[in-house]
Amino acid sequence: MMPTVVKKRSVVVAGHRTSVSLERAFWEALRDLSQLQSKTINQLVSEIDVSRDGNLSSAIRVYILGQARAGVLPRPLDGAGTPGDGVAAPEVEQGEAAAPAAG
Repeated sequence: MMPTVVKKRSVVVAGHRTSVSLERAFWEALRDLSQLQSKTINQLVSEIDVSRDGNLSSAIRVYILGQARAGVLPRPLDGAGTPGDGVAAPEVEQGEAAAPAAG
């Protein structure tokens, strides 16, 4: 099981830079979903932002949960490459989710 450390990263939503705090597993799932949809993380987060009510980080988690329940994600949310192989998933690239937010 991976640690539940929250990572704060900057994303651009509707042309504005904002900070989003998510656990590593959610950043990885967001990256996977953006790749599956041939979008950048910023594009996918912007789409999630348009239909959200409340907190953006929560909206992203709910979106990812929905995609996981629909069987869209290519691997489990625990970050393993495949169940039981013991291989950790790669870190989210800085260019994909922009640089970590300051402070």
